[in-house]
Amino acid sequence: MSRNFKGSFITLPEYSDIKPVNVFHRQLQKYEIPKTGVPENLHVLYRAEFRVEKPKKTVIYITADDYYKLYINGSFVSQGPAPAFNFKYYYNELDITDYIKPGRNVIAIHTLYQGLINRVWISGDGRLGLIFDIESCGEIICCSDENVKCVVHDGFSALSVTGYATQFMERYDSRSDKVRFERIDYDCSDWSNAAECIYSDHVLVPQPSRQLVFETIKPKTTKRSGNTTKVDFGGCYVGYLNLEAAGNPGDRIVIRCAQELNADGSIRYQLRANCKYEEDWLLSGGIDTLDQFDYKSFRYAEITLLDGAEIKDISFTVRHYPFEEYRKCKSDDPVLQRIWNLCSHSLEYGVQEVIQDCMEREKGQYLGDGCLTSCTYAVLTGDLAIMEKLIDNAFDTAFINGGLMTCFPCSFMQEIAEYVLMLPHLLLAHTTLSGSADFASGYYDKMASVLDYYRDNYEREDLLLYDLDKWCVVDWPDNCRDGYAFNLSEGRIAEGTHSVINAYYVGAVKAMNRLAGITGRPPFRDAEPLVAAYRENFFDKENRRFTDIPMKTDAAGERHSALPSNAFALCFGLCPDAETEENIISMIMSRPATDMAFFGTFAALIGLKRLGREEDINKLLKNEGRWLRMMNEGADVTYEAWGRDVKWNTSLFHLCYTYPILFLCDWGIEQAFS
Repeated sequence: MSRNFKGSFITLPEYSDIKPVNVFHRQLQKYEIPKTGVPENLHVLYRAEFRVEKPKKTVIYITADDYYKLYINGSFVSQGPAPAFNFKYYYNELDITDYIKPGRNVIAIHTLYQGLINRVWISGDGRLGLIFDIESCGEIICCSDENVKCVVHDGFSALSVTGYATQFMERYDSRSDKVRFERIDYDCSDWSNAAECIYSDHVLVPQPSRQLVFETIKPKTTKRSGNTTKVDFGGCYVGYLNLEAAGNPGDRIVIRCAQELNADGSIRYQLRANCKYEEDWLLSGGIDTLDQFDYKSFRYAEITLLDGAEIKDISFTVRHYPFEEYRKCKSDDPVLQRIWNLCSHSLEYGVQEVIQDCMEREKGQYLGDGCLTSCTYAVLTGDLAIMEKLIDNAFDTAFINGGLMTCFPCSFMQEIAEYVLMLPHLLLAHTTLSGSADFASGYYDKMASVLDYYRDNYEREDLLLYDLDKWCVVDWPDNCRDGYAFNLSEGRIAEGTHSVINAYYVGAVKAMNRLAGITGRPPFRDAEPLVAAYRENFFDKENRRFTDIPMKTDAAGERHSALPSNAFALCFGLCPDAETEENIISMIMSRPATDMAFFGTFAALIGLKRLGREEDINKLLKNEGRWLRMMNEGADVTYEAWGRDVKWNTSLFHLCYTYPILFLCDWGIEQAFS
């Protein structure tokens, strides 16, 4: 049940009359986002006081746009919210009883309006500010109103933007008088009084997922050479570098972070994933503590000081979603157990407020990656909340496009055609894991509307999908498509038709029919004519395999038959006979790993599972070019591709390849994906 807040959305007085602007549009639509008048990288601080005679159970309901970090009486409490649309904006409910003391209490909040158009948040829209209620025994003892003090934190300044406009690399200046603003004895009397956001249109709902948890780890090794100290935290994590240092006023410390080392042993702070992790810090002359608001993904850090400066302490605050392993690997094969452990560890430390694709370049919740990763996380932990939130977020994008969007909730507009067609399978997975059809039933009509959108906009008389105004990715990276013979360039209408998108389409219809049966509905649509049309157009009877484009349109007569075309046919049960299935399995098992990547390999594994080929599944998982290659290159978390050099901008902490877990324990995968 949503809360009726007593507090209002508040902000700095100079931004209280900002009208939100629209950032949403179809990917191929030419649209220039209006300027809002709110500066990028805006750090705003808030403080308020309240008195308590005798501490009792006390709860705060809080959210901010884009993000907040909360302190009570000088102690860090939590942060949030998970990204959300303004019409369903998440607030957090936090028990702060243990932070309250008799007498005067201080709430201090650090917020960020990032202002960039990216995959992280819905920002750049002019929506900013903070709202909270503090409630004790049913009584509001403090709330966000014009009595709250606020100010810009001038200790943060942008040095550069990194990733895909993902985050700011910053300078932190410990000379700012806003440093340690969260202290109880801090004097904020010269700050402004907050003002109500006149045009706030947030509709607030409880966040359906849990709060992040935090761990502090110390370096495994520390090496000093001259004025430079290099530390290794022993593995790649997500979070914040903590430093304590002393030096002269204005001394500059250069901070570089990396996921790997160069060949000469130096840290590779220009990450493969298009991020340059280089920032700096200006000292005050006393003993200072570094404050970094936004997180990074790294293993190594390098700190360079001026003569006379000294590092007092180094640690890493690691953030992640709460984790407990619910299922164990069913195999006693030590190689498969190593793969399981790699994937489990990646999920434990990689999942954040959303199922992110990568931890550095994009930090976004992608529907395709998320379908497989959220299912894997739910199977591994027994926690369905992250999966349910992803499904809900996906359908929320229908207001932009009836065929849904690819990454969300965010202000970056992208559409990938296949990703949407994975959702019926994820709903089936939910019914299997929850033991109930209630949740899936609540989304059935929405899913039916999406498939109707595909039918109405892209399906022709021959029952194939044509000319999609969404990007078809087939597999990723693009150099792992085995020469797939269709133009898959992004940012254009994909003129014509091809095998993989139609295999997904048939698979989605078949899955919807199973959902209809489970939820007590009549069949969604007869899938057999679609299967027949698929075979008629893409099945090469002579070679017993499937082509990338319809044979009737293959002017050169080459009948190109890439591995993904055949893996997806096997996956969705589209082969006409056992001979074809055996031919495709032979192709899959004999070809190099780089002929097929994330999606194609998953499809191949599902096809093998459907046919009961457990030995072949294990062989594919143990192939030296796949997960073992990552580990042989030193990975302790899963990569974005089969190796560091397979992709031009490889993320070395990417959750997409954690799905071996789905095949290494018994949970009913056949009911969801085959």
